[in-house]
Amino acid sequence: MKTKVISMIGKEGKEISLPKQFSEEFRPDLIKKAVIAIQSHKRQPHGTDPEAGKKNSAYLTKRRKKYKTTYDKGQARTPRKVMTKRGLHFYFVGAFVPNTVGGRTAHPPKASKIWDLKMNIKERRKAIRSAIAATMDLDRIKKRGHKVESKVLDAKMEDLSKTKDVEKMLKAVGYQKELERLEVKKIRAGKGKNRGRPHRIKKGPLFVVSKTCPLVKAAKNLQGMDVCLVSKLNAELLAPGTDAGRVTIWSEKAIEIMGKENLFC
Repeated sequence: MKTKVISMIGKEGKEISLPKQFSEEFRPDLIKKAVIAIQSHKRQPHGTDPEAGKKNSAYLTKRRKKYKTTYDKGQARTPRKVMTKRGLHFYFVGAFVPNTVGGRTAHPPKASKIWDLKMNIKERRKAIRSAIAATMDLDRIKKRGHKVESKVLDAKMEDLSKTKDVEKMLKAVGYQKELERLEVKKIRAGKGKNRGRPHRIKKGPLFVVSKTCPLVKAAKNLQGMDVCLVSKLNAELLAPGTDAGRVTIWSEKAIEIMGKENLFC
């Protein structure tokens, strides 16, 4: 597969061959599995206090003629705690067990539960390669709702240090409609409005660079856009929401590194 390198002002330059990672077959099942595995590692453990509902002494004997016994009182064997007493007469209230007021919860969520999902290394690499190849598939890109196609830009884009320069460059290379699409924000339905995320923001282009550079900070200020080093690509960045075909802006150097170092193979 071949493509042309686009300059900062939108002019077509030399033609380059894309690495073999861009020729991988499309595997939506593996991409989905990889994205869900990444998301599982972000899940915060939660659970109840292991001692909740168990902090009262509710031990009673059923032996006859024993002190504090419930023998021959016509009571069920539910554990009870003593509220008041007068001589050998006790006022019991059910406690400790799930069917009592203030008792423990039956089968509560436990903070010790491990939510992390695992994935084979070869499967994960194949999923990333498949998602990389999908970034150059125009049909899948349009299916995601993007208005433009993925492009390989001159390595000089990595030196941009101001957001306004990045925006200017995007307009020059033909991403005007994509920027307009990203300006639309919708009010989220549901309780998320009360939890600090009132808006639904659309996902825009992903910048893939060769190294840590000024563009990393400059492009992050643009709504819906992400920046990632080529060596740290993952399935979630390339296929948000498990849907492959995200518009990706590749740096020429990033493409060279991917082919030279044989990444994700």
